[in-house]
Amino acid sequence: MPVFVYRAADRRGQTIDGVMEAPDARAVIERLQRDAYFPIRVAPHAERGGWFSFGGSRVSQRDLLAFTQQLATLFEAGLPLDRGLSILEELAPNPRVKAIVTDLLLSVRGGASLSEALGKHHPRPFSRLYINMVRAGERGGVLEVTLRRLAEFLEARSAFADAVRTAVAYPIFLVAVGIGAVVFLMTFVIPRFATIFADLGQAMPLPTQILLWVSAGVQGYWWAGVLLILGALLGWRVWTGTPQGRVRWDQTMLGLPLVGPLFMKIETARFARTLGTMLKSGVPVMGALAVVGDTITNLAIGQAVERVADGVKRGGTLAAGMQAEGQFPTLAIHMVRVGEETGRLEEMLLKVAETFEVDVDNELKRVLGLLQPVIILGMGVLVAFIVVAMMLAIFSINEIPL
Repeated sequence: MPVFVYRAADRRGQTIDGVMEAPDARAVIERLQRDAYFPIRVAPHAERGGWFSFGGSRVSQRDLLAFTQQLATLFEAGLPLDRGLSILEELAPNPRVKAIVTDLLLSVRGGASLSEALGKHHPRPFSRLYINMVRAGERGGVLEVTLRRLAEFLEARSAFADAVRTAVAYPIFLVAVGIGAVVFLMTFVIPRFATIFADLGQAMPLPTQILLWVSAGVQGYWWAGVLLILGALLGWRVWTGTPQGRVRWDQTMLGLPLVGPLFMKIETARFARTLGTMLKSGVPVMGALAVVGDTITNLAIGQAVERVADGVKRGGTLAAGMQAEGQFPTLAIHMVRVGEETGRLEEMLLKVAETFEVDVDNELKRVLGLLQPVIILGMGVLVAFIVVAMMLAIFSINEIPL
């Protein structure tokens, strides 16, 4: 969506400058007029390139975290909401964030609460969890505490996601380098030797013949392999694009050895941290459970959370609903039950999240510690086969009578 820069005046004659995302200039003018501003100049934003042109339709999690941390700090310093937003408008790291903060500032100055401004104008960068927590903080008169808690939640979630990505980056790098090396040998090195062997007319050893057949196949039918991979990916996307296919795929992922329990622990940690943070911020349990289901990436677990929410709505306990599903880890169920019995459910949920995040970190190190030698051994065997096949062919050349 285009971004426009504008200058407008309020009823006291004071002018403001800002940017706003809108379909056209007329929409910007109408929006300013609704917020009791008189447009002086509206023009398309001239800036191009960089992060905004390639990813301007979304706000990164890092920008969202920085916005929340800064707003919480300004609130804790005693600044009013509109003053805090005006400062954040000046500190915006890119035009997209600046447009959002400016829009929020106009809404707040027009009489809307922060949660109303977040929910009405920007449903994409600000999730239902974010909006509900801000609304609960406003109703309880502890918005600054809620914003700080929300910033801590976003920071913990980002740190957990970064830890997972960092852990799997090295094995992926190993596989990519190994595949690249094999493809290079098959497409550039082996064909040169194949020409030499063909000119000699000497019968090649069986490993060398297999290697030459594979190399010729890769050279002559690489496009078929690419089409096959793209077709498989397209079929997978279409299948998982349906609710039934996505549930079946997610259930399959949970049933895999080694990685299945790991996925379950990751989702359990996400579920516990989100629910615990919302309950601690004053969000009602039913509203919190409705939001938590949207944050679960595994659809099979998301549906289980919805069924747990239905059970709680009918008068059951959270621990009983989790146990009835038969998917959640036993330790998490017992800890939740203790939290319900002692009246400290939100604290126990956060403890569950911390426990399973540490467990996931240790489990990832263990699984990847086993996986990395397997990858290295597999790539070593493959490269060794290529080298041995070529050496056998070279040795057989020496047996040609002169």
